[in-house]
Amino acid sequence: MTVVHIPNSTILSSYARHFMTEQQEKEAKGARGFGSDGSSKTAKSTVASVEDSSSVKAGQDITIPQLEDYCDDFTADIKNKLATLTLSHETYSEALENREVYLKHPPVFSHKLEIDAPITNQKNSGRCWIFAGLNMLRQHMMKEYNLDELELSEPFVFFYDKLEKSNWFLENILRTLDEDLDGRLVQLLLAGPVQDGGQWDMFVALVEKYGVVPKEAYPETVHTADSEQMDWLITTKLREYAKEIRTEHANGKSIDELRMMKDRMLREIHKVISVSLGQPPKTIDWSFYSKDKKFHEFRNVTPLEFYKNHVKQDCTKFVSLINDPRNEYMKKYTVDYWGNVCGAGSVHFINLSVQRLKDYAIRVLESGHPVWFGCDIDKFFSHSHGMMDTEVIDYKSAFDFGFGMTKAERLQYGDSTITHAMVLTGVHIEDGKTIRWRIENSWGASVGNKGYLTMTDRWFDEFVYQIVIEKSELSKEVLDVLGQEAVVLPPWDLMLGVFGK
Repeated sequence: MTVVHIPNSTILSSYARHFMTEQQEKEAKGARGFGSDGSSKTAKSTVASVEDSSSVKAGQDITIPQLEDYCDDFTADIKNKLATLTLSHETYSEALENREVYLKHPPVFSHKLEIDAPITNQKNSGRCWIFAGLNMLRQHMMKEYNLDELELSEPFVFFYDKLEKSNWFLENILRTLDEDLDGRLVQLLLAGPVQDGGQWDMFVALVEKYGVVPKEAYPETVHTADSEQMDWLITTKLREYAKEIRTEHANGKSIDELRMMKDRMLREIHKVISVSLGQPPKTIDWSFYSKDKKFHEFRNVTPLEFYKNHVKQDCTKFVSLINDPRNEYMKKYTVDYWGNVCGAGSVHFINLSVQRLKDYAIRVLESGHPVWFGCDIDKFFSHSHGMMDTEVIDYKSAFDFGFGMTKAERLQYGDSTITHAMVLTGVHIEDGKTIRWRIENSWGASVGNKGYLTMTDRWFDEFVYQIVIEKSELSKEVLDVLGQEAVVLPPWDLMLGVFGK
C-alpha cells in the first residue's frame, strides 16, 4: 500500500483571502475526499491511502453515484440556478463585475504626467511590447516639440523584429544540431519561431540597430494589424528550413555550408515580410505643426538619425527590474535562448521585491516620466471600466470559492506569467499610501477610460512582474547587481520569456 501525505494546513495569501469565506478558509487548511457511497465530505485524516501503485497509474474514474451527488448538491442551492441563467448569456467579466470596486477607484490621480498622448491600437497582434516602448519614447518628443499628438511607427520596428527573429531561430537550430529532435529544447524552439511577443531588451536591440520613424512614414498594413497569416507563413517556412538544415548536417555538410543555406532562407523570409508590409524607408522627411501653429520640417533623415537626434533617449541606459518571488532577490537573471538580434546579447533582469519596484516606479512618475511595465493582464480585469483589481470580478458570489495560490505558486504551476506590456503614466497616493495607478494601454480608445486603465495597488502586488527604469534612478546597491554573472534560467521558463497580448 502506498501512503500519500496531504498537508493539513496551507498559508493563504492576502489575494486568496479576498475571495474566500471563513468556512472555505477552514476547509482549505484540510483535505477533501469522498466517502464509500461516493458522497463528498471533508477528510478527517491528513493521510490518504492508495491500494497499490497500479491503481494510481490507471487512474480513478468518476463514479455515477459520485456524479449524482454533485448534481444533487448543485440543484439544492437555488442561487446556482440564478447564476446559470445569468452566466449562460454573459461573460464572467460582464456579469460578475464588482461595482463597488470601480466606484471606489475613479480615474483621478494625485500624480499624473503632464502629457496625455493619443491612445494607440495594436489591433489583432501581439505587439504590445513595441507599442509600450514607442509610447514611452514619444512622451519626451511631444514635450520638446510642443506637439498635441505623435505616434511612432510600430510597423517599422515590427518588420525588423520578424526578420531578426527568423535569423535568431535559424542560428538556434545551428546551435542545437546535435540535440534530439524530439527533446524538450528543440521542440520548444520549433513551437514559436517568430511569435509577435517580445521583451524590453529585444525592443532596445531593434531601435539601437535600425532606429525609429514616425507612423506616417511607415503606416499599418493588413498584416501588421492582423499578423496571424504572415506569422503562419513565416513559421511554416522556418520549420521547413530547420528540417533541411538538420538533414544536411546529418549528411555531413559543414557549418559554413549550412550558413550559406541560411542566407538563401533569410532572403526568402525577407521577401515574405517585404511583400506583406512593404519595405521600410531608408530616409524620411518629417514635417509637422506644433501646438503654437508653427511649421517644422526635417528632410532626408535616416531612421537612426531620427532616433538619435529627435527621440533623444538612449534606451541602453534602461534596465529591467522584475519581481519573481520564486527566485532569490538582488540577483541578475537571464533566459537561455531568448532574444531576437544576434550580437545584441540576451535579455537580462534584476530581481527585487515588489515594494522596491513600486518605489522606483513612483519616483520616476513623480519626476514626470513614464514607466514601461509588464503584467498578467488576463487576471481580474474589467474591460468595460478598464479596471484591474483582485476583486473587480466577483467569482466568489457565483461559484462560492476563492483562490489560494501565492504569486510564486502561480508562476510555478503555470497559472500566471507576463502577458502584456503597457506604460504607467500616473499614481494616486493618500496619506503616504499608494492606492491606484494610471496606465496607458494600446488597445484603442474604446477600452477603459478612453483607452486608459486603472490598476489598484493590490493588483500590482499580485500581477505586475516587470518595470523598466533608467539606471541613474537605481541605488548603488541595485546597480552593482548588474555586474554579477547572470543566473541562467531554462528557455521554458516563460515568466521571463517573451510576451505579447
